[in-house]
Amino acid sequence: MSAPVLTGPSAELDDLSVWPASTARLPGGNLSVGGVSLTDVAERFETPAYVLDEGEVRARCRTYRAVFPDADVLYAAKAFLSRAMVRWIDEEGLGLDTCSAGELELAVMAGFPAARIVLHGNAKSPRDIETALRLGVGRIVVDSPSEIARLAAQVGSGGRQKVMVRVVPGVSAGGHEKIRTGTDGQKFGLSLTDGSAQHAIARVLGQPQLELTGLHCHIGSQITDVKPYLVAVRRMVGLMARIKESHGVTFPELDMGGGHGVAYRAGESALDLTALARRLNGKLSASCAAAGLPVPRLVIEPGRAVAAPAGVAVYRVLAVKPTGSTMFVAVDGGMSDNPRPALYGARYAPRLIGRSTTAEPVATTVVGRHCEAGDILAADVLLPGDVRPGDLLAVPVSGAYQLSMASDYNLVGRPPVVAVHDGSARLLVRRETQEDFRRRDIGA
Repeated sequence: MSAPVLTGPSAELDDLSVWPASTARLPGGNLSVGGVSLTDVAERFETPAYVLDEGEVRARCRTYRAVFPDADVLYAAKAFLSRAMVRWIDEEGLGLDTCSAGELELAVMAGFPAARIVLHGNAKSPRDIETALRLGVGRIVVDSPSEIARLAAQVGSGGRQKVMVRVVPGVSAGGHEKIRTGTDGQKFGLSLTDGSAQHAIARVLGQPQLELTGLHCHIGSQITDVKPYLVAVRRMVGLMARIKESHGVTFPELDMGGGHGVAYRAGESALDLTALARRLNGKLSASCAAAGLPVPRLVIEPGRAVAAPAGVAVYRVLAVKPTGSTMFVAVDGGMSDNPRPALYGARYAPRLIGRSTTAEPVATTVVGRHCEAGDILAADVLLPGDVRPGDLLAVPVSGAYQLSMASDYNLVGRPPVVAVHDGSARLLVRRETQEDFRRRDIGA
């Protein structure tokens, strides 16, 4: 028998709208995801632990394929990558967007076809490029003028590599200034406004080892409005028209990147993918018609929108400390497994699981165990007033840019990743241990 839905002051604490679709209420204040009790996960795998709902990942991949049936959909590996994730993405028919030799090699080792992989990055190392060429990656995205000659040289005479050029279209979009990448004055891409993009495109066209298949742009992350994408696609088509006029070249591909925003807390906005697909395709077709260009094949690169809503972080409360007007609840993880709040003010909605309570909710700040005042996981959130050491807290929308950005700060060790699906749980990535640290430290 499922637990009753709360009403009144505690209703906000019981809202499951941003949780995986498989989430269900259980007796005793517990939740299950993918048919697996979260308290069982905590007992079996200890805490902190990250839970990844395989069904949610696959469903989100299928949604993208359904709303963008004529586009190439590439999963942005930087959001979260593991061998199992590679397999799910492959089986659901998506390509892969990577930004390092490490991501490339993991994907290919897991059986992903290299021809469906794109490599980008603002500063590719020689190893990155060598790995991409050796494995036969489908596209390499050129991000700077100095990269052109270096890439051509590594391809060598007689070789040929498909490439794209990353363009900065001068569009400001994204949830925080640190994740806005479509404007001039930041490290990514080549500016449309100062002519850098046009100059780089001309140089690439002059390299016989490089086959320029199209243009690439990525305007930011955590974008919840369609309009910036429409502005960007219009400007990109305008550049394509100028390139055709000056060089007689028509590009068959246009990569509009990702950055599709999701809701992290109940009531927040998320990007409407159906509206994005309809309006983006419409703007692309209309812009190309006005410019006298054939419509290129659209490429998009969702990462967060696939992985984030499929993940749940589970922590155990270590301490509760009223300080002045603030109630601090400290857990056994923190900024080492989720640096997003410290980096750019990301906001989450933790929930007490594993026991029922009638205590009134109180404003709480959930903090980590690390020696930093900025080690805050969730500021000013509601939790039951009787929260105590030993309790379990679960944090939804934790599948992206948490473990992928994790560190070994204070030598705490990164948590495991546990996949749940159809009532079973299995370990995908094991917990990092003190033995791992000892093996890496080889100095006398």
